[in-house]
Amino acid sequence: MANPSAFIRRTPDIMTEELCAILSRNTSFEFKPLYDVVYANLHARKAASGGDEMLRLRAYEKLQNLVHDGMVTKIAKKYRGRPAALLKVSTRLEEWREQAQARAAASRASREAQE
Repeated sequence: MANPSAFIRRTPDIMTEELCAILSRNTSFEFKPLYDVVYANLHARKAASGGDEMLRLRAYEKLQNLVHDGMVTKIAKKYRGRPAALLKVSTRLEEWREQAQARAAASRASREAQE
């Protein structure tokens, strides 16, 4: 039986979204310049939290997942996205974002109805 007091919140991953957007261009990046662009974009969206080292580790982990899944190729120290594959990921992330917003709206409506 599930714990009714447990709180689970799944929202789309902004880090993966930014990596997909940047790597969709036909440009190769080393990790450091790629991270600098990702960090600047996250900072502009006010989504850069958790400290610089933690963000760097998360970005590297997400990038390696994209490499493992075949959406990004790594040659030597350069990463290059496969735009067709990354477009599918971006589309799916957008769908998840819309679903999360719909769930949040439904949750707010149900809480307001109970009050």
